[in-house]
Amino acid sequence: MSTWKEFREELDISDEDEKIIELEKELIRTMVEIREEQGISQAELARKSNVKQPVIARLEKNVHSPQIDSLLRVLTPLGYTLQIVPLKKL
Repeated sequence: MSTWKEFREELDISDEDEKIIELEKELIRTMVEIREEQGISQAELARKSNVKQPVIARLEKNVHSPQIDSLLRVLTPLGYTLQIVPLKKL
C-alpha cells in the first residue's frame, strides 16, 4: 500500500490542484454537517431544493466536482449561500 504522498506523485497532482481538492472536500463536509445539524434527510433536502436525491448523495460523496448551480440549489433551502473570500495565508 502506498502513502498519499506516493499516490499523489503518481497522479502528478500539482500543489494548486491539491488545494482546490481540499477546498471542495471542506465545502462538502460543511454542507453535510449543516444538513445533519438541521435534521434534514437527503430526501427532504431533495424535495426542498428541487434536486434529485441521488444527485445530493453523489454530491455528498464528493464523486466529482460539484457545479455551482447544484451547490446553490442545495445550500439555499439550508439557509446558506456561497461567498468569495480571501484565502487564509499559510
